[in-house]
Amino acid sequence: MAGRGSSGAGAGIVIDAASPVPPFEQLRVQLARQIQARTLAVGTRLPPIRQFATELGLAANTVARTYRELEEAGLIETRGRAGSFVSAAGEQGRERARRAAAEYAAVVASVGIDPDEAVRIVRAALTSGTGAPDR
Repeated sequence: MAGRGSSGAGAGIVIDAASPVPPFEQLRVQLARQIQARTLAVGTRLPPIRQFATELGLAANTVARTYRELEEAGLIETRGRAGSFVSAAGEQGRERARRAAAEYAAVVASVGIDPDEAVRIVRAALTSGTGAPDR
């Protein structure tokens, strides 16, 4: 059974209660994708925690945890009573990833690895989580 979607910022969010993935992680991944895809633009105000929790049929603590994790990742920023907003830091993260990709491409070329194999290496790192920082 899926949770209700939201309207406005975070529209299209659906929480699948039958999924083995915890609801906060489903919400975190969906919001992060929207931010990274620029569906949610820098400066967009996210719904207040209680309102969003009600819209999605979740506990307020679940949404609060999601917001905390997105803030730790630099994707959103909380401005006290004004609320939570999509952060410009997401753009900085994208630029950092571009620089890392350019460095990786230079290493791959210097050691003679085939581009297809280089992509497989990256996919394996992303899938296994070895490319992500430790929490």
